[in-house]
Amino acid sequence: MSRLKMGMVGGGPGAFIGAVHRLCLAMDGEFELVAGAFSSDAAKSRETGAELGLDPVRVYGSWMEMAADEAALPEGERIDCVSIVTPNHVHHGPAIEFLRRGFPVVCDKPLTISSALAEEMRAAVASSGKLFVLTHNYPSYPMVREARELVRGGAIGRVRKVYAEYLQGWLADKLEDTGQKQAGWRTDPARSGPGGSLGDIGTHAFHLLEHVTGAQVTRLMGQRTSFIEGRAVDDDAQVLFELDNGANGTLACSQVCVGRENGLRLRVFGTEGAIEWDQEHPNDLLVRWKDRPAELRRTGNGYLGESAQSLGRIPPGHPEGYLEGFANLYRSAARAIRSEADLEDACPTVDDGCRGVRFIEKVIESSEARAWVEFDG
Repeated sequence: MSRLKMGMVGGGPGAFIGAVHRLCLAMDGEFELVAGAFSSDAAKSRETGAELGLDPVRVYGSWMEMAADEAALPEGERIDCVSIVTPNHVHHGPAIEFLRRGFPVVCDKPLTISSALAEEMRAAVASSGKLFVLTHNYPSYPMVREARELVRGGAIGRVRKVYAEYLQGWLADKLEDTGQKQAGWRTDPARSGPGGSLGDIGTHAFHLLEHVTGAQVTRLMGQRTSFIEGRAVDDDAQVLFELDNGANGTLACSQVCVGRENGLRLRVFGTEGAIEWDQEHPNDLLVRWKDRPAELRRTGNGYLGESAQSLGRIPPGHPEGYLEGFANLYRSAARAIRSEADLEDACPTVDDGCRGVRFIEKVIESSEARAWVEFDG
């Protein structure tokens, strides 16, 4: 089967996530990167295209030019899908334009910078009938899928308590004043949107807790803080929440926790047991039971459920995680484009993205009002 042809918007010089996507979309041989508009600066876009060995004719000076020119190519030559890996404020325009021209879209998270723009994107997906994948990569880890199957399958009983946290320390100083590109756009509300840590990592924790439990947040109370003087977005947030299954819990996200690297952690407690998963030790899932000793389940073993086993790539004891999670997501996208069977909820959708944007806005609303708010995302 021939590889699907991928185009990319963003991911030019100094970008982080674009390089990650390029590695992972190629990992299974499902996609080949053939075109791109890698920067809003045409010269920088050409520079990246040359580094990647692309045909200069398929390296564009803008995403508008790319969408028009690729759509004009014969069906067998144009791209089959586009990956959008730009800062948050440049998700909306390219996504809608490529959908309008009939291309499936893979888009980085959060979906965009406001719920109004998010709803426009949702409408564009509906009217196009094309696949839209939001790149929450953590649900594509094998042990997250094992946790989901245990929780949703009722193994730990009725869920009562959920604790989600995502702690980093890289913005504990005002790195944005040093010219560091990643810090610069992530702390600029014009480019990141109104949520700093909330949008960058809080939405990951939010999506993960709903994905694993199958429950949705219905009510919340949030508190946002900017610990670094002069920072225009939050660098820390904490949220109390209630779920539609009667459970409740907390979510914490911070980028000023000195010494923490990428501490995404989920704990779910039910009436009969509990699960604990830590992204920095992604191959391990701790399962606790009310009436017997705790057990440690690990990636690659035959005792795992079929879903978790299908996401694993190497034998037990060989670490895998972040890159493989993205690769699993792209593999699922390829299967969806080809109308092949795949895992349930393998690809986060535009609906998940709309909920993530609403989560940011509701936490901000609650923090400003210092009150509980209904979540109708």
